[in-house]
Amino acid sequence: MSRTTLLSYSLLTVCLMAVSSPVFAADSAELQAVRAKINAMFDQIGPENVDESPVDGWYTVHKGSIVAYVSADGRYLLQGDMIDLDNQVNLTEQTRNVTRREVMSALEDDQTIIFSPADVKHRVTVFTDVDCTYCRKLHSQIDEYLAAGIEVRYLLYPRNGPASQSWSTSEDVWCARDRNLALTAAKMGREFDSQKCDASTISDHYTLGQNVGLTGTPAIVFEDGTLVSGYLPPATLASRLQLIQQGAAN
Repeated sequence: MSRTTLLSYSLLTVCLMAVSSPVFAADSAELQAVRAKINAMFDQIGPENVDESPVDGWYTVHKGSIVAYVSADGRYLLQGDMIDLDNQVNLTEQTRNVTRREVMSALEDDQTIIFSPADVKHRVTVFTDVDCTYCRKLHSQIDEYLAAGIEVRYLLYPRNGPASQSWSTSEDVWCARDRNLALTAAKMGREFDSQKCDASTISDHYTLGQNVGLTGTPAIVFEDGTLVSGYLPPATLASRLQLIQQGAAN
């Protein structure tokens, strides 16, 4: 994914947002009318971002990480999670997962800092702040994650923003010749060698994190798009990833 693509997600915060579906539902006259009305009201919402919803009389408006619903007459808009009580499933979060999965899978290796085991069984993407306590705890156990066959792809997310010391440190990590060693040193509060470079990738990571729904760090994104906010011990993470893998196989 190019920097332009990453930054394009920042447009999501200025208007109605939600998760896109690659397939159009049947184009009924009602659906076409709702699409036209929403598109007229929100420039960034195209016809492809309005689709059927699980509830009759409502349509899903989807672009980005936030999902909303519009009534069939195009008059009422609801923004929030839709829960299937019978099956105890968050339908809105499932939709968000689709977008997160697509965005994470589009990231190139050179846009992340990768710690990879010899035998990769699972892959996760972790938004990390070099200074947060639980980010440091997670990284202090990186060898245990690797031993469990978990590849960790780091994205740098200085949670206090561009003016923070964490942001400056993150830029230094990105500009280091050996980013893996630099990241480990930064998380231990140690000095490391760096150099001048184009560190705009930090801004890209930060924007991406905001637009996939981060509420804090560390934030772990599984291959299926599931987002976990907070630290998970190696054994717990391995167990959860195994369950997801087994479910996908069934």
